Amino acid sequence: MPDREALVSSLGRVASCSGEVVVVKYGGHAMTDASLAERFSQDIALLQALGVRAVVVHGGGPQIGGMLKRLNIESSFVAGLRVTDAATMEVAEMVLCGSINKRIAAGITLAGGRAVGLSGKDDGLVRARRKQHIQVDSTTGERTSVDLGLVGEPDAVRVSLLQRLLDEGVVPVIAPVALGDDGASFNINADTMAGAVASALGAHALLLLTDVAGVLSAEGELLPRLTVDHAHRLVQDGTATGGMIPKIGTAIEAVKGGVRSAVVMDGRVPHCALLHLFGDGGVGTSIVP
Repeated sequence: MPDREALVSSLGRVASCSGEVVVVKYGGHAMTDASLAERFSQDIALLQALGVRAVVVHGGGPQIGGMLKRLNIESSFVAGLRVTDAATMEVAEMVLCGSINKRIAAGITLAGGRAVGLSGKDDGLVRARRKQHIQVDSTTGERTSVDLGLVGEPDAVRVSLLQRLLDEGVVPVIAPVALGDDGASFNINADTMAGAVASALGAHALLLLTDVAGVLSAEGELLPRLTVDHAHRLVQDGTATGGMIPKIGTAIEAVKGGVRSAVVMDGRVPHCALLHLFGDGGVGTSIVP
């Protein structure tokens, strides 16, 4: 039995989150491990039962890669982003908006919640523009524009649609595919999509589930809390590398956009979202203003 003080503290944290929007980016190993996927669905259903207005944005990179391999379609990456031609876009949309999206929505429903699977294309939920990527030569400093194909970044989020779903007690489960103004479909990084949705909704928290403990120091130790300025310095001085750079960038932009905190956390930890929101110590690295 927990002591009275711990119980009161936990109930207080639950009450403080009731009615608040929490956007969860779901991806990595947590999506491919059946037991973790089931626990994730249960956690989202529980958040909903506790009055939290949860929104899920999911990835699917490994699943897309597996399907491309099966279809003998070659794929390449630039700065962690999959270069997306028309054939790759067709496969990405099929995988993200089809099997993955509906499986997540169904899992939450089976766990006792209510969820609707959709993509950024549905009812114009997210409008996107083509992403411009500039590559800088480390020796000469020369800047070169790199064509990523149909890779996009969010330009506008139709908040009213999400608000109506949340008001009805439904969890929106969003696949990171969106329409451009010219009608083209764009593949969007799931972290980036989640950050844009969180900012547009003025979310209480953005939870970025990944496959590492969080943001690490140069000595490899977990940094539980960072200001925006400190997080930015970790990128500038090379402490943050690889896939952590875009995650930190997404977290920084979300906080600047009005999200109270953005958290990079280990999605392999069972019930990580609940532990962060309602537990004593939190999980991962919180980035705050």
